[in-house]
Amino acid sequence: MSAGTALLAIAVVMLATVLIAVHGLRLSRTTGDFYVASRTVRPWWNASAIGGEYLSAASFLGIAGLIVVSGQDALWFPIGYTAGYLMLLLFVAAPLRRSGAYTLPDFAQIRLHSRMARLVTSILVVVVGWLYIVPQLHGASLTLAITTGLPGWLGAAMVMAVVCLTVVAGGMRSITFVQAFQFWLKLGALAVPTVFLLLELGITGRSATGNGLAFDLPQEALGQSGIYSTISLIVALLFGTLGLPHVLVRFYTNPDGASARRTTAIVLVLLSVFYLFPTVLGVLGRVYLPELAQNGNADATVLLLPARVVGGTAGNLLTALVIGGAFAAFMSTTSGLVVSLAGVMSQDLFGGTVRGFRWSAVLASAVPLLLALGTSTLALAGAIGAVFAFTASTICPLLLLGIWWRGLTAAGAVAGMLAGALACGVAMLVASTVPDLAGLALDLATQPAAWTVPLAFVVTVLVSLATRGPSPGATSTVMTRLHAPERAASGPGASRI
Repeated sequence: MSAGTALLAIAVVMLATVLIAVHGLRLSRTTGDFYVASRTVRPWWNASAIGGEYLSAASFLGIAGLIVVSGQDALWFPIGYTAGYLMLLLFVAAPLRRSGAYTLPDFAQIRLHSRMARLVTSILVVVVGWLYIVPQLHGASLTLAITTGLPGWLGAAMVMAVVCLTVVAGGMRSITFVQAFQFWLKLGALAVPTVFLLLELGITGRSATGNGLAFDLPQEALGQSGIYSTISLIVALLFGTLGLPHVLVRFYTNPDGASARRTTAIVLVLLSVFYLFPTVLGVLGRVYLPELAQNGNADATVLLLPARVVGGTAGNLLTALVIGGAFAAFMSTTSGLVVSLAGVMSQDLFGGTVRGFRWSAVLASAVPLLLALGTSTLALAGAIGAVFAFTASTICPLLLLGIWWRGLTAAGAVAGMLAGALACGVAMLVASTVPDLAGLALDLATQPAAWTVPLAFVVTVLVSLATRGPSPGATSTVMTRLHAPERAASGPGASRI
């Protein structure tokens, strides 16, 4: 397709994003609007917005690419991404909403009454957020370069410029409207091409699986020692979801704990439907774009399939739709991350004001953009998987033990987070800098969650037991607040999204 058509698709999505954000700006007046949309977002709106920010470049482009390269082994990614939300539903959603916190560091301070625990949590949230944003910008660079031939860095810069503008303009309330729109755009941008491709194959008498070829092609294993790598990946995805700052901040926007649970249940349905389409496209890619598995461009499978299978004007229109959906994926996830990071940074650096939120949004946007421009594009799903492993090893123990174990102490939480961060960080560093790793050593470095997550939990528990003192009355009050059902308080004039 022509570069002009691709650019038009990108421009339409960006313009729609800005216009919706402007609508949200008219409703954003208070500090609560900017941080948590004044806690008035209803379950369906919030579920759509969560789907918008959670379904990132790894989901939109990376899943199909992984299936092209790794075959059925790659199905653990969509399974893990979705099952992680079941963990949220069961263990985190309602108690976190009842905590009354604005951010994860707020939760740490409310639960542990410790400035040190808050500081460590803040630093880790910012690190996780920046690590997660970089693959989104890499995805934008890849998409723009492949579809238009323009320099890839321009795609990253365009995404971050629009995201920064929309977040600075209206904060969480504005972004809620934007992300809900972007989820349904992403779903349509994968569903419509998938249906058309299958119809085209059926009409022309071609097999969607190449008469079984899709299952017979050679595939690259995700790990060398099979069962260990699979278990480690599942641990990373299940527990990593519990600590993603841009997902968790969404539960603060629900009116009450029951709404947070309903939101999570709806998200599970939406994710299950969404992941059907990249899975089908990945199978088609193994048949009709097998060369991508060898040339390192497997993440472009979704972008290139319509032209390969359909061709002509119809193929170009489908490609334009996919491009628009891809940029919606990059922007929605990035905007959710920037909102969550701006909330944390402004609370700790700028006094929690609206002006401080806006300056923090600019800072939260600039740093990952510089990191993305200075690093090479990695396999998108794999890069996100590494972030999940880091999150599972750091923030997840704080949340789970903070919600469900009265014995957690500030010293234990800090020790566990630092141990997990150090262990996972060293593993990532070794995996990226030591070229001769093989066998079990390679798996331990590239898939560290199976040992770093238990390490973080064990350190947290042992240090908490060693530093346990008389339980303060405040702990009982906080635990009661986390687990006691509540009624939503809403005034007659409260606005609802």
